[in-house]
Parts: sequence; structure tokens; C-alpha cells
Amino acid sequence: MENSSTGDFKTGTTTVGLIAGESVVLAADMRASFGHIAYDEESRKLYRITGKIAVTNAGSVGDSLTLVRFLRSQAGLYEIERDTEITPKALTTYLSNVLNANRYYPFSAQFVLGGVNNGPELFELTPYGGVLERKKFAVSGSGTEPAMTTLDQNYRVGMTEDEGVAVAIKAVNAGKKRDMYSGGVSIAVMVINKRGIRELADPEVQKHLSKLA
Repeated sequence: MENSSTGDFKTGTTTVGLIAGESVVLAADMRASFGHIAYDEESRKLYRITGKIAVTNAGSVGDSLTLVRFLRSQAGLYEIERDTEITPKALTTYLSNVLNANRYYPFSAQFVLGGVNNGPELFELTPYGGVLERKKFAVSGSGTEPAMTTLDQNYRVGMTEDEGVAVAIKAVNAGKKRDMYSGGVSIAVMVINKRGIRELADPEVQKHLSKLA
């Protein structure tokens, strides 16, 4: 749903981010709703910002896409002006300032931002610009409760990248099962490490889902 006509669409959403070894794993469901209607089952909720930073979004699609454009343009300007890549923490601070400056007419969007600098970094941002740095995992959206319960039960420090992917998919799948606003044809997954960003192909995701059946 990559167009300006999606402003009234909402992603009720289950999105998660977690740190696995030297990587950040981001995952999200794929349902967008229009009121009480499940309007789109292939909605995108993971966005690359730079070669080593990405975000998940929950809330208004139009607001989210506007802020994603802000982030991409700011990251590009930062690189041109300073001849270096922007860090996840610096980009989080920028987004926090934008959200807080608009707190009286807020963007209806919540983000999980993950990336790699010297090591993996993970942040949650509220619609009013609040920032929580997460050392293990982050969750957003209407499927937060079942996803967080799954992460509490399955996450452990020192997991491998593959183990982290499996746990992230399991957490989002729990949201899809129990939250009426989360769903979609599959689960989108991105892995971020020092080599860059890799988006999992659907057959790889389905392989993990088959183990949960």
C-alpha cells in the first residue's frame, strides 16, 4: 500500500524487533484495516531507511509513510553533509524530535527502529516521541500482548541469527492468531547486520511457520 491514498488505512499490527548475536531481526504481520474491514492482506510494514537501519510501523499508513520519507531524506542529507553514515541512535533522536514537535497534532504511528553501528541497536518510539532503548526485544501494535508473552517465553540472550528469526516469526504468528487486527498472507522479516539488510523470501518464512503448525 505504497501510495498517498492510504491515509485512512490503519495497520493494527503485530511487529517485533529483537537482538540476536550481532544482528537485529525485525518482523511484522501484513494486514491493513479500514475500520472493521481487513482491507489488505499484503501490506508492507518493514522499511529500509539506510543500508544498515530499518523500521517497523504500527498505526496510520499515511502517517507512517510520511515519516519514513522524512527518515530517508534526513539520512541521505546526513551522509552528504558529514561523509559518514547516520547511526541508529542519531536517527532515533531525529524521529523523536519530529514526533514530539507535532505532539498537539500527533502522527498516529508507532515505530520500532533497528540497526547496526558498532553493534546491534534497537529502539521503540511512541507517537509523542518517547524513546525506549531495548537490549533484548521490542514490540508494537495491537498484537503486543501475545507477541510479548511469546518473546518472554522464548527469547534468550546469545541466540544465533537463525534462532532469532525463528523466535521473531513465532512472536508475530502469536499476534496473528489472537489479535483480530493482525493477519495477512505471511510474515515479513528483515535481518540487519554489519553486512547490510537481508529480507527473507517467503519460502524461508513458510518453512519456519510450518514448524509451528
